[in-house]
Amino acid sequence: MPVLEVNDLQAEFRLDTGTVRAVNGVSFSVEPGQTLAVVGESGSGKTATALSILRLHPTPPCVYTGGEIVAGGRDLLTLPEREMRQVRGNEIAMIFQDPMTSLNPVKTVGAQIVESLRRHRSLSRGEARARAVEALREVGIAHPEARAGQYPHQLSGGMRQRVMIAMALACRPKLLIADEPTTALDVTVQAQIMELMADLQDRFGMAIVLITHDLGVVAQVADKVLVMYAGRPVEAAGADDLFERPRMPYTRALLESMPRPDVPGGAVLDPIRGAPPNLLDLPSGCAFHPRCGFARPECASTVPALEEKAPGHAAACVLTDDDLPGTSEGRRVSGT
Repeated sequence: MPVLEVNDLQAEFRLDTGTVRAVNGVSFSVEPGQTLAVVGESGSGKTATALSILRLHPTPPCVYTGGEIVAGGRDLLTLPEREMRQVRGNEIAMIFQDPMTSLNPVKTVGAQIVESLRRHRSLSRGEARARAVEALREVGIAHPEARAGQYPHQLSGGMRQRVMIAMALACRPKLLIADEPTTALDVTVQAQIMELMADLQDRFGMAIVLITHDLGVVAQVADKVLVMYAGRPVEAAGADDLFERPRMPYTRALLESMPRPDVPGGAVLDPIRGAPPNLLDLPSGCAFHPRCGFARPECASTVPALEEKAPGHAAACVLTDDDLPGTSEGRRVSGT
């Protein structure tokens, strides 16, 4: 049974300047112990989808216009807010992009973990304090008793991220949503954070939805990948299958825009031409067609559905495999 199942989710923001369909027909599932990576350029709808799962968008301007989010046999879109507060942090937890703005600057990190524990668990203040210190120890923070009494500004960026992970995992959620968990961290700390998450996943069997720009990280840790563009899912497959045979030109372009350390003479970049579209003024047809090197006339008039192109591999494109010469068959992105 999936820990989370999202079916045709639709979320839009009704602004004075127009309607932004930030989440447009997103579907996926994630099972216990599995990692689903959600990838795409900035503005593709990755974070909007993650926040929609926990209903964290302000309403208004956000309106959920369709679909369902099923967890524990319930559709989260229909839960009263009081019940939804019990889901957040308890059954489904989230690590946000910037721990400095996510942590309360006027409370010690230990007090913030204690607050989360007492909200969801029947613990005394002393029991919650002991559990908070243990949570900090589990994420590799040295001298957790002393660190629990410190404020966020007294910690390094990597340590603040570890505190966020400790807070997210303190109640042993079934699903962890990690939104760019290594943004703004140096490479060494990035590797430590990803290793920590993998270790905790193995120990506790939780599922992870990982939102990231880093395809090298995806290649290392993901079981499944969902590629998004302009608020829509455009490719979904197992990680190995997607890297070996991308079946949507956008996915192929993302892979080719990565540094290639295997190329003689050093790493090179082949950037995607143009820029992502304005969600208030999307192109007709396939939103990627103005930037696509394989676009045909019908691409400007047809919005392709996400359809299975091979077993377990779906893509939203009118082109077939034969129409995409030179795809990255057999190529595996390095995680280094």
